[in-house]
Amino acid sequence: MKKFALIVAGGVGSRMGAEVPKQFILLAGKPILLWTIQRFQDFDPEIALTLVLPENQFERWHDVCLQHQFTPNIQLVKGGQSRFQSVKNGLDAINEEGIVFIHDGVRPLVSRETLFSCFQVALEEGNALPVAPVVESLRQVDTDSSRHVDRSQFRLVQTPQTFQTSTIKKAYQQPEHDFFTDDASVCEAAGISIHLVDGNPENIKITTPVDLLMAEVLLERVV
Repeated sequence: MKKFALIVAGGVGSRMGAEVPKQFILLAGKPILLWTIQRFQDFDPEIALTLVLPENQFERWHDVCLQHQFTPNIQLVKGGQSRFQSVKNGLDAINEEGIVFIHDGVRPLVSRETLFSCFQVALEEGNALPVAPVVESLRQVDTDSSRHVDRSQFRLVQTPQTFQTSTIKKAYQQPEHDFFTDDASVCEAAGISIHLVDGNPENIKITTPVDLLMAEVLLERVV
C-alpha cells in the first residue's frame, strides 16, 4: 500500500516570540521542519511527501532547503485560512489510494515505532490516532467552580493522524465547523469510528520556548 505524508506547517511563531515562523526556528542547528520531514524519509524513503505552507513562506522554504542542502522530493501546496482548509488543500493534491499520515510540521520527534503502528492499524482498520496518557491531575472548570476528573478516562492526542486516503478525503468534503480541532474530529463528524494507538512521549508539539528547550534534550533520544 502506497504511503503519503501530508505535513501541515502554517504556524507564525507568535507564542515563540520569534521573528520567523516556528517551523523554521533552528533545533540543534537545523530548522524544525527539516527534522520533521526527515523522520518520514527515514521511516520510508519511498514515501510521497506533501508540504502545506502559507504561500508567503514558499520563498523562505526554498532558501532554507538551499542553505541546508536539503533536497527532498516534495510537493508544495498552498495553505488555507484555517487548518481545516490547509489539510483539505493538501488532500486534494493526493490523487492515489493509499495510507496518508497527516502530521504537524512542528512535531519533529515522532518515533519510527509510532509511525509503524499508525500505518499498520490504518491499513487494517481504516484510521489510526496516536495518543499518550495524561500524567497530571485534571480539573473541569465551570463558571464559578471546578471539580476533579478521572485522568485515566482521557488521552493526549498526537499526530500523525493516519487514514486511508479515500476515507479522509471524503470526510473533508463536509462543511468546516469550529469543533474540528484535528483530523479525527472531522472523521467522527462523518460517522467514522476512530482507532487509538500508542504514541511516543517525545512526540511533543513545539509551540513555546520551553518546548524548544525540551526538544533539544529529547532529540538525542530519538535520532
